[in-house]
Amino acid sequence: MQSKLERKEALSTISIFLVIVTLFSAVFHYAIVNLYPSRIYIGALMWCPALAAFLTLKIKGRKISSLHWNWGDWKHIRMSYFIPALYATITYAAIWLLGYGNIATKETIVTWATEIGLMGIGTLNTTIALIIAIVLVGTVSVVRAMATTLGEEIGWRGFFIFELRKVLSFTWVSIFSGIVWATWHWPLIVYYGGNIALEMTTFYVVIVSMSFIMTYYTFKSKSVWPAVLFHAASNVYIQKIFPKLTTNVEGSEHWLGEYGVMFAIVTFVFGIYYWRKALQEKL
Repeated sequence: MQSKLERKEALSTISIFLVIVTLFSAVFHYAIVNLYPSRIYIGALMWCPALAAFLTLKIKGRKISSLHWNWGDWKHIRMSYFIPALYATITYAAIWLLGYGNIATKETIVTWATEIGLMGIGTLNTTIALIIAIVLVGTVSVVRAMATTLGEEIGWRGFFIFELRKVLSFTWVSIFSGIVWATWHWPLIVYYGGNIALEMTTFYVVIVSMSFIMTYYTFKSKSVWPAVLFHAASNVYIQKIFPKLTTNVEGSEHWLGEYGVMFAIVTFVFGIYYWRKALQEKL
């Protein structure tokens, strides 16, 4: 049980972090919206939470080594890759079965394989090319993505949720950190989005649901790395792999992708499962 003084200190630390991350992020949000090419600033934006955490620690006289750098249990690392791959698979399997999108044709698969250089190796069987493409993107691209998700996760999971835990329960840590995390993305959704109201709604559901899962594995492992891997794997599977395996059906675009209704439904179910699991384990 935290003392009144410890709670006050934690709230002060949380407030400083949120102010700094807002100020840092505003610079790159402005660049993304107003400068071209805008996407080159996204990587810098994703490191703003880490920089805010570092500066907050400096202000508070604490060491960067306190940010839970240990690797953690391999079980949690494995699950942090497997769960995003699983919920992305379920999302698109449901989309295909319900007719909101179609499984990619042979020509589409060949095009994707050619884009990543597989067909240049020689004549490959389409099935073999597909398997190699999924394995290649699901490993190399995930490792590459971790370079930017690390910046976010040092801030959100390595620092922020551990401070929140000093004053909030697991449930409210997950909800509050998820809302803050989703709100931090708001300018990007407005800038890149189409149906803003729908996409904002589904995105908040997705992010808060993911927050429950990532908070669970972060607290279980006492490590930032499961969240880094989870975030990277989720981005790759939902943004780079399954969209390549799916052809759109006219009129059902709102069911697809990371802002899609189906992804929100599936991640919500996963989030409920991990919320109940955390409560049962008294996390």
